[in-house]
Amino acid sequence: MVVGAQWGDEGKGKVVDYLSASFDLIARYQGGHNAGHTVLWNGKKFVLQLVPSGILRPGKTALIGPGVVFDPAAFLSEVDALAQAGIDVSGRLFVSNRAQLIFPFHRQLDRASENARAGAKIGTTSRGIGPSYEDKMARRGMRVGELLDAQSFRRKLDDLIREKNALSEALYAQPLDVSGLADSYVAMADRIRPFVADTAAMLWRAADEGRALLFEGAQGTMLDIDHGTYPYVTSSNATSGGAATGLGFPPTRITAVVGVTKAYTTRVGNGPFPSEMPELEAGEVRNRGVEFGAVTGRPRRCGWLDLFMLRYATRLNGISSLVVTKLDVFDTQREIQVAVGYRYRGSPLGEMPAEAEILAQVEPEYRTLPGWCTPTSSIARYDELPQAARDYLRFVADDLGVEIGMISTGPERDATIIAPSTQLASWLR
Repeated sequence: MVVGAQWGDEGKGKVVDYLSASFDLIARYQGGHNAGHTVLWNGKKFVLQLVPSGILRPGKTALIGPGVVFDPAAFLSEVDALAQAGIDVSGRLFVSNRAQLIFPFHRQLDRASENARAGAKIGTTSRGIGPSYEDKMARRGMRVGELLDAQSFRRKLDDLIREKNALSEALYAQPLDVSGLADSYVAMADRIRPFVADTAAMLWRAADEGRALLFEGAQGTMLDIDHGTYPYVTSSNATSGGAATGLGFPPTRITAVVGVTKAYTTRVGNGPFPSEMPELEAGEVRNRGVEFGAVTGRPRRCGWLDLFMLRYATRLNGISSLVVTKLDVFDTQREIQVAVGYRYRGSPLGEMPAEAEILAQVEPEYRTLPGWCTPTSSIARYDELPQAARDYLRFVADDLGVEIGMISTGPERDATIIAPSTQLASWLR
């Protein structure tokens, strides 16, 4: 399993794409098309939002699990873009019949809810993700499998629209725009039908046959609905526990968790960010790291690596091996700050605060490490990295008590270093 150890945007897309060469099935377990996994392959840039990035590997099977909220139009657009790039997904891309549907009125409600927050905006992408999950938990949502029976689908959708329209008018004084909605979804159903399957059963069979499975999440640990910086979070469980429910796969059969972190930290949207850099330094890192949202284009907030947060993510996810991405962004940095602890009202904290208000007031304690001031993007072996870069990685690994199995020094597949004699190296074939 691959999880984000920070606030998302850690580079999971590239990591999953790279690891997929050694696995047979790649499955996505939560989130929606608010996630953007960017992969560079054969000189082309792919931004995948719903489809697991393993689909770019010939012969691999990709699954979208029941824990994902599914926008049919976004999915078909992505499938068409892959076809135009020469990537045939026929017979190797499937979506769960239990995945929740996103409708255009979910996006309308998403925007209305965010606008109503005034000065307390969360920073949602307004893709309808949260409202779709709300309907799921309220047991009034609709699922992909229901889309395949046109008559029943229309009847259920009419009932849902009546309820959602009453809600929108009562809360936001605006009716929903649902003109042509049922017809458009029924039209898309015929195209989606070949992709629909019981993906949980597919995973069970594959595991019984001894095939290698790779699970991927979206967003990151600190955006998890239960364990992140609530309420500035996503609407699903982005942590490793979400894979069991989001795929219908037994947790006892998950053998390893790979956590992904940048060599620094970024965050999109509002919410506390203890290790955030002053804008002058953040702007330099943002430009060097091209820190702009793959889906929204929004500039990301940038900060120093936060080991207090990563300790929390390591324990919470049960991380077995760590991947450090964008090490090359620090190639021109003379000194590097690392947050090693938090203080709140003068006293050191031992645990991650549950309240966003407290986290917003903590003062990070920093350790200063020397930079290496030499390019790393062309280096292919761990022992060829500058000594200061290896010292930086060793400092992180020792603090967390977890191996660093992979280092990424650029967006391309070959800008990847596998650390020798690690668990991660042994999993690759």
